[in-house]
Parts: sequence; C-alpha cells; structure tokens
Amino acid sequence: MKPEVWRGMGLKDEEYNMIVAILGRDPNYVELGMYSVMWSEHCSYKNSKEVLRLFPTKGENVLQGPGENAGIVDIGDGLAVCFKIESHNHPSAIEPYQGAATGVGGIIRDIFTMGARPVALLNSLRFGTLNERKVRYLFGGVVAGIAGYGNCIGIPTVAGEVYFDPCYQGNPLVNAMCVGIIEADKIRRGRATGVGNPVILAGARTGRDGMHGVTFASEELSDASEEKRPAVQVGDPFMEKLLMEACLELIENGDIVGIQDLGGAGLTCATSEMASRGGTGLEIELDRVPCREEGMTAYEIMISESQERMLMVVTPDKEEKVHAVFRRWGVPSTTIGKVTGDGMLRVRKAGEVAAEVPARSLAEDAPVYCPAFKEPEYIKQTSELDLSRLPDVTDAAGALLALLGSPNIASKEWVYHQYDHMVRTCTVVLPGSDAAVIRIRGTAKGLAMTTDCNARYTYLDPYIGGMIAVAEAARNITCSGAEPLAVTDNLNFGNPEKPEIFWQFRRAVEGMSEACRYFGTPVIGGNVSFYNETNGEAIFPTPTVGMVGLLSDVTRHCTQDFRQEGDRIILLGDTFDELGGSEYLYVLYGETRGKPPALDLAREKALQQAVLAAIREGLAVSAHDLSEGGLAVALSECCIGQEVGASVNLSTGGLRTDSLLFGESQGRVIISTRPENTEKLLALAGEYGVPSRAIGTTGGTELIISVDGNEKVRLPVPELAKKWRGAIPCLMA
Repeated sequence: MKPEVWRGMGLKDEEYNMIVAILGRDPNYVELGMYSVMWSEHCSYKNSKEVLRLFPTKGENVLQGPGENAGIVDIGDGLAVCFKIESHNHPSAIEPYQGAATGVGGIIRDIFTMGARPVALLNSLRFGTLNERKVRYLFGGVVAGIAGYGNCIGIPTVAGEVYFDPCYQGNPLVNAMCVGIIEADKIRRGRATGVGNPVILAGARTGRDGMHGVTFASEELSDASEEKRPAVQVGDPFMEKLLMEACLELIENGDIVGIQDLGGAGLTCATSEMASRGGTGLEIELDRVPCREEGMTAYEIMISESQERMLMVVTPDKEEKVHAVFRRWGVPSTTIGKVTGDGMLRVRKAGEVAAEVPARSLAEDAPVYCPAFKEPEYIKQTSELDLSRLPDVTDAAGALLALLGSPNIASKEWVYHQYDHMVRTCTVVLPGSDAAVIRIRGTAKGLAMTTDCNARYTYLDPYIGGMIAVAEAARNITCSGAEPLAVTDNLNFGNPEKPEIFWQFRRAVEGMSEACRYFGTPVIGGNVSFYNETNGEAIFPTPTVGMVGLLSDVTRHCTQDFRQEGDRIILLGDTFDELGGSEYLYVLYGETRGKPPALDLAREKALQQAVLAAIREGLAVSAHDLSEGGLAVALSECCIGQEVGASVNLSTGGLRTDSLLFGESQGRVIISTRPENTEKLLALAGEYGVPSRAIGTTGGTELIISVDGNEKVRLPVPELAKKWRGAIPCLMA
C-alpha cells in the first residue's frame, strides 16, 4: 500500500508502522480506514490524554466518571444526574444547520445510552463578527439547527451562551450539552459481555453521510474545506425520538446487557469500544446492516457516521423481545453479529472476512503523544496595559449603552426564543438568568445548569482564564440557589502540534483542575476539540465549562431580576483597578490586552458559600453575578427583567471610575433584599469573611448611578432594555 493512502486518511508514517506491528502484517483497505478513524485525534485523544489526567475525576457522589458515554452524579433518593458536553465545530462551519442539529442529536444519544431520560439541553456558541454576511449565515443556520432538532425531539433548550470575536470568523464553535435523570440502579454502560450474546443494530439505515467525519474534525479548516460536505452527517430528530423511547423502555425493563450509540467513527467505534470495555471480541455480518444506498462497501459501512443508530448486546432469551419493542416503536432493528471471546473485531461481508483486528488496538492502543509546548510570544505583548495612559471614562452613560449594545453582552433572546424551553413543563428558571433551573418530577428537588467561558481571559492568560471559567460557572449555579455538583468540559483549541497552542491547552487544564479541586466539582466527562484553525490562524483558547448544581428545595431558587420597590441593593466582594481583557476595553478601544482579572479561590469560595446561605435563609430577593461589563452592566440587567429601576451611590475609594463601573473583578455578586433583612445579610456576609456594602435601593423607572456624590448615569430602564434587546436582531435583519 502506498504511503499517500494512509496519509490521505490522516495517519502518520509511524502510526502506520504501529498498525503493521500490531497485526503482524499490512492492513487491508477496510482495516486501515478503521484505524484511521479510531486513531484520529477526535476519537483517540492522542495529543491530550496525558494532560487530561490532571483533572480531578473522583468524588463522593460520582457514580460514573470519564470513559463512558457520559458522567453520572448521585443526587440522593435513588436518583442521579447524567450530563456531558461535546463539540460539532467543523461540521457546523461547512453546513451550519445539519452540523448543529446532529451535534444536538449526538449528545442526546450519549445521555439516553446510559439509561438516563434527557431533560434539558444547553449550548455554548462562538462566531466571528456579525457585520460579516457569512457569519450571519453560520449563526442563523446553527441556531436553527439546534432549535429544529431539540424542538422536534421534545427536550427543552434551557441555557447557553453566545460570544462573537473575529478569531472565530472561519471556525465557529458549536458545543452542545445534555442533562438527563436516571435511577441510580439502572445505569447501563457500553460494554459487550457474555460470549455468544447477540449484537443488535437499531435505528436509521446506514448511508454515505458523515464519511470520515472524525478525520475531518481532526484537521485544520482551509479554503478547500467546503468540498468536505459529505463528512457532515444528516439528522432525523423524529427517528431519534422513537429510538430514544424504545431504548429507555428496554433499559427500564432490564433487557439490555450493554449499549452504545453510533456517533463519531460509526460502527467501527461502537463495536471496538464495546468489545474493548468488556474484554471480549465481536463478530459482525455487514450484509445484515440495513443500508439506504445501494452498493455500499465494507469500508463505507464501517466508517459511516449516519445518525440515530444504536448498537446493543442482549442475551439470547431477550433477542426477540428486543426486536418486538423496536417494531412497536417503528424503529428498524437487526441482529448483525455476536459476542466472541477472542478479543478480535471480525467483520464479514459477502461470506468473506473484510477486516479482522484486535478490538482493543482500535479503542485503546492509539499512540499517546506529549507535544512540545512553549509560551507564545504574543503573551509578552498583550500583557502590557498601562492604565495611566488610558483616559478615564467621561461619558459613563454612553459607555454603558455601548456595552449593552455589544453582541457579547446584549440579550440573546433572538437565539433562545427559537428554542422550546418549556416542553416537558419542568423549566422553573427560563433562559436569560445566571443559570437555568428545572424541577425533578416526583421530588422537591431541582437542578441548575450553565455553560461558561471567557475566551479573552484564556487568550491573555490560559491558567487564570481556565480557573475563571470554572469559578464563574460555580458562581452562576450558586446565584440560582443551587450547590455545584460537577463539571463537564469542552476544550476548544487550535493545532496541538504547534508548541504555542499546546502550551495554551496545558495551562488552561492546569487552571481548571486547580479550581475544580478547590470547589469540589470533579470533571466527570467532556470533549477535546483541537485543530480549530482556519488557514493557519487559531481561535482563542476556549475551554467551555458545563456545570450542574442541586437544589434540595426547588421553590427556593433565585433569579437576577430586581422585583419590587424599596429593596436594598448589596454588593458582595471587592472591586479593583482591573480592565485587562474586559468588554469595556474591547468595545470602547478595540483592544484585547492586559492581564485578566485576578482570582482568589479562597475569597471566591467564601463568596459563593455566603450567597448560597443568603438564598437558603430567604434573605435574597435576587442574586446576580458580575462578569462581562462589570457592575454597571449587571445593575442594568437586574433592572431590565421586571422593568424595576434602581438608585445607586458608589465610592471610588481610589479606583478609576471606569474600573469601578465596568471593570470585571472576580468574586462579586449583587443581591437585593428587603429593608428589614439588610443588616442580617451584611452580618451573614461578615461571618464568611466576605466584604459587603449597601449601595442603593430598587424602585422607579430609571437606573441612576452616582459616584462620590456625582451623578454619572441616569437612564430610563426602557432605554436600557431597547439597547440591550435590539443589538442582535438589528445585526441579523
């Protein structure tokens, strides 16, 4: 076989030689294709595996950590929460609707494959600037794809985030997260056990869509990437709905030994991973695989990434019952093979052996690389920010309106109004607050969930940026009244073979790991997405954090909106002269530079404990964390929700006015409380060692901010709302 064949499949020469050594012979074309997809970066994590070991993955309540389709955490009363986040970046750059839709479909399957009922969807999206026509096309297509799939299948999309920056111009990020509820004693795993047990393939027919999708996701985008549309899968949410209900019924009845969805690398991945986890082998007959296109070869069937398909192992006595359940749900199913005891994945077609390889070698024996890393040169340049050369703000009201009109801060209602966030009628806190909250039927409990990452911070300092991503997610969960449980992450970076990129990746993971340990939120699963580059230009490092928290009493949830006249406004936490990486610096000066705000983990944890205690003790009417845009933007967001104004009096205390109003110092939360509870709240903050001060009162129809006795902002709340709500619709018109 000529080198250009395996190189064209994304394999290196040394990797081909490893395959030859494993097999003791040259692989045939089908086998080579199977190794190429399983040893791709997307499937094997060969460049990230060693670094990922830094994450804390165990915890008292962790029932399933990394290594399965999704992680699971015990939430008491015999129940557990199952969740995971994954990327579909490259497909969405080429075909935004189907790329996003099949990303949603894939993450839903990861959840119900574990035996969990999916109850909520979230997403984290990144695009270039909306003044570019192609970016608007990608943005609109991705949002429509997410809505089209989630709405049809009947799972609410309840939370997410959207950011815009020129670095994502040619390479958008589409990260989809799903949360499910499961009875803790009914977890199912993707393992093939029991020699002689039948292997059943159920769901949609296999086609030629998604060919080499994982290989496509493991290389940089270029001007030629448009030609790879066949690598993008095509979704059918109606089939997925039927497949999900049938699989959940079978799992509920105990009819399945092991189950695995067919996502990236298709049948090759499902068969090899199930056999490897079970310490067994599989023998499958491709002539039994239902195909929707004539003349499909063994190579095409094995690496096709057609969606809405599931592989399962059952006992012989349950085989016909399983098929009967699928028939009743209108889902095609076929017995395509059996479990063997020799550890081999044996593929037959037309009576001939088309491939015969050790299953473990596909799933576990990909090379593990430790790429070189070095600090990028740009760090020295961007870290310089001399505030003494930056004029302090003179028109604070104008600056505030400019920030509210920035797409990164502006309302994302244009996005989430396209999603059905009320289906299943369990959504308690709708999209738009710090975290979404859903109730758990049959209990008093609720779940809070969020996705967070400020990529500017991780670009300027990956270590601090990684820590802040975890801290902000935990802060958002806490402001909803929930206790953070665990993390799933989506690590989006450029080409790991470039030392500067791998340095970003390593430092971000180190920062995230430290924060996760400090907050007691283990990483129970996630996804690494490398090669997010277009024509050699990498995106900002974007380690998205998905987090879920638990409310023991869902009625004690909290939101960010000021609700009534006369409440006192309390600011928890300290403000510093920090404008590095801020939205203020970017919007008003076009700069992404400086050092991101400092993060003191001990202070942050104390703040979150104080906020959670205030909510649980009924002292907080509202709670809102301070992030992009700082204090003035946070106050505006608190006013807009219920159209309740506020009058605030601040003291600079030696700070610049722009730092005070628009700086993004970490570890800060705004709480509103009834006047009679003000002293109790301040005392509670003191018990946790958290700085606190009363800064104003809710009421009226304007937001008024005075600094050292001088009025700096007086704006009607409707004007704030118009600016905040109108930015994205105006750009998309």
